[in-house]
Amino acid sequence: MRTLGHNGPATSDIGLGCMGMSQFYGAWDDDESVRTIHRAIDLGVTLLDTADMYGPYTNEELIGRAVRDRRDRVLIATKFGNVKGPDGRVIGVNGRPEYVRSSCEGSLRRLGTDVIDIYCQHRVDRSVPIEETWGAMAELVREGKVRHLAVSEASPETVRRAHAVHPVCAVQTEYSLVSRDPERELLDVLRSLGIGFIAYAPLGRGLLTGRFGSVDALGEDDFRRGLPRFQPGNLSHNARLVRRVEELARGRDVSVTQLALAWVLARGDDIVPIPGTKNRARLEENVAAAALKLTEDELALLDRIAPPGSAAGDRYPDMSGVDV
Repeated sequence: MRTLGHNGPATSDIGLGCMGMSQFYGAWDDDESVRTIHRAIDLGVTLLDTADMYGPYTNEELIGRAVRDRRDRVLIATKFGNVKGPDGRVIGVNGRPEYVRSSCEGSLRRLGTDVIDIYCQHRVDRSVPIEETWGAMAELVREGKVRHLAVSEASPETVRRAHAVHPVCAVQTEYSLVSRDPERELLDVLRSLGIGFIAYAPLGRGLLTGRFGSVDALGEDDFRRGLPRFQPGNLSHNARLVRRVEELARGRDVSVTQLALAWVLARGDDIVPIPGTKNRARLEENVAAAALKLTEDELALLDRIAPPGSAAGDRYPDMSGVDV
């Protein structure tokens, strides 16, 4: 178990990202997703991560159904702020106080719960002072509708300002061997403020599974086809990097996936990775990584193999929506 910040909740050291159960990564099976969630809970996973935009809305409904008879065994983290149009595309970011409240009410209804454990601002709305957004979020805490607050993809300065309004229990940002930007400044700031860190995409959106050496391995409706790191030239470079990590994994008789997750866990007890999966076999592989302890020599070797900035391509086609 780990604790998210000085004032946050205790959670399993590895959580479960549920986004792909409803969108983005090709086909899905709701029944298998529910079985995966149930298996995760049985294995001791307590943190389930979702957002109102996943589906949209259907991922929250899925989680609500899955945990209806075991709600007291999980922490539900959901997010608001990314607004989708009728065609399912993100059309903007909304941090207005009235939107915060209406989004929370919708999430509570879809999740079938009377309280959200961690309510997270999905993206920062630069048109609204962060103090206004967080003032509305803090009201939800006072009303008992939300227990803890978080923010995703926020700059250190934005985090400081939000934290001055109401304690931030965690910041959620992409972090993995191929995405090490938080090490530049963010992690130090969070630790100085007593804020935890939730690492999404800790497997580099699948890059660190070793299964994607070619874009042809992705389904036609897989959103990674549009990501810079999965474009042909960048993907071949990144696949070579992963093959070097695989060599170390073979020496430990573990999968490259487990090695990559063990690396994230080794970066600090205040970091909780939330690898996503839609099936039980991958889930069990991921959870087993918590028992893998890397030596100082292995960590140093991984630093040489995949230093900050070693991956080719940006994380998103348009990085302007990330508050850095």
